[in-house]
Amino acid sequence: MLLRAEKVTHYFGGLCAVSDFNLEVEKGELIGIIGPNGAGKTTVFNLITGVYKATQGSIQFGGQELVGKKPNEITTLGIARTFQNIRLFKELSVLNNVRIAAYSRTNYNPFEALLHVGRFDSVEQQNINTAMDLLAVFKMDDYADEVSKNLPYGLQRRLEIARAMATKPKLLLLDEPAAGINPNEIVQLMEFIQWIRKEFDLTIILIEHQMRLVMNICERIKVLDFGATIAEGVPFEIQHNPKVLEAYLGEGGEL
Repeated sequence: MLLRAEKVTHYFGGLCAVSDFNLEVEKGELIGIIGPNGAGKTTVFNLITGVYKATQGSIQFGGQELVGKKPNEITTLGIARTFQNIRLFKELSVLNNVRIAAYSRTNYNPFEALLHVGRFDSVEQQNINTAMDLLAVFKMDDYADEVSKNLPYGLQRRLEIARAMATKPKLLLLDEPAAGINPNEIVQLMEFIQWIRKEFDLTIILIEHQMRLVMNICERIKVLDFGATIAEGVPFEIQHNPKVLEAYLGEGGEL
């Protein structure tokens, strides 16, 4: 078991954003978390990555407790994420966006960084080489010197995932990767997610509103509504679950 969340509950003041959330994820799985807006999906990601500290419950990754750890500590353990709203360093180059992610594993000290002595030069060159190799894998090396804000939207999405991969994760959390993408590009995105899963031997948890994407690539799906789990199962079961249909479309709807 790579990730286990048990009885996780989180409050914002008096509002319960996530209630009694349970999830077990085995290595290599691709799991979807879906639900209407405000269902608590992104809050779950924020709890896993240490942005929020769970009010109650346990989240374990590789047997280590995550609740109470800082986001940078969780990243070092092997969890990376993307965001619904792209969060690149827009004024920096494509290369430097990826290089920044590698600093979570940099092993020179502040003194060496300040004076550019010791391991600094060799480690920096290694980071550049690693970032360029990663960009080449993502077919983005030709854009290395381009300012990231000037990239087309689809390439910005790809860069955000490349940056996440620079942290060498075992678990990748994708928060609405299809947001802003043309419906005609959904097939390409599905192929891309499957490719990175295989290429990097990843386990993936996906939040998404695009049902075509979720139903075609996720092996299991968990459905939230008002912070509570209302259904979980394989795609076919979720598509025909009355509670899910009502939550999304009202009684008599169809996914």
